Amino acid sequence: MLMDFKTLQVTDEGSILRVQLNRPETGNSIDGQMLSELLSVLRALEDDNTVRVMVVSGAGDHFSQGGDRSEFPELLEKDTSGSALRSLADKAERVCSALSQLRIVTIARLHGDVIGAGLGLAVFCDLRVGADTCRFRMPEVGLGVPPAWGGVLPRLAEEAGQAWVRRLLLTAEAFDAARAEQLSILHEVVPADGLDAAVARWARPLVRRDPTTVRITKSMLNARAGATQLAVGSYFDGDLLTDAVARQHARGRR
Repeated sequence: MLMDFKTLQVTDEGSILRVQLNRPETGNSIDGQMLSELLSVLRALEDDNTVRVMVVSGAGDHFSQGGDRSEFPELLEKDTSGSALRSLADKAERVCSALSQLRIVTIARLHGDVIGAGLGLAVFCDLRVGADTCRFRMPEVGLGVPPAWGGVLPRLAEEAGQAWVRRLLLTAEAFDAARAEQLSILHEVVPADGLDAAVARWARPLVRRDPTTVRITKSMLNARAGATQLAVGSYFDGDLLTDAVARQHARGRR
């Protein structure tokens, strides 16, 4: 899989595809361009019969410090109806949905800050290993917007449990790798210099798994999560996020 991107570094190793978020100067903040490029990778994988494992990581000091909020005002200035911002939010939902429904196994390799949209992207991966120095946070409520990015709320609640997610969202408090492992946001915590070894330890047997069995197993695991997502109305997340950001922007212009 040969691809040339501006915000991603993609390395094809045959049975393993490595996708690195590559905006280190912004803390790997996730913008519209990165979402489009992630969609391109995920769509290409739908027709690829070689890759068995995809590893998602971040360049520089952090996995991702969240969504790139700097593009919100520009999108609203260009389109006061909010449709451009809504399109961005819908694109995030498509990325996360495609990631969770991918036929192959996905591994998130986490280090540094894993915040907001960065945590959302990570939690849609099947397996997650993090450095013991990782720092996590869902700051949306503190920033005045709902936790609507990518439909992350039902996925996070499924993985970490409703009670803890309620606390983390409403308080917007930071938590460390040990707490993330306790909440099953991380499946394993290792020293930073042991991340690659941990990923390799998981990937080696996974590339030998029967692809049909993996696909069916993932479909079974996703069935309950899909019902939960519909129940909480996360398909309307794009509208919720757009409305909140537009109101913030309007207040700022007064």
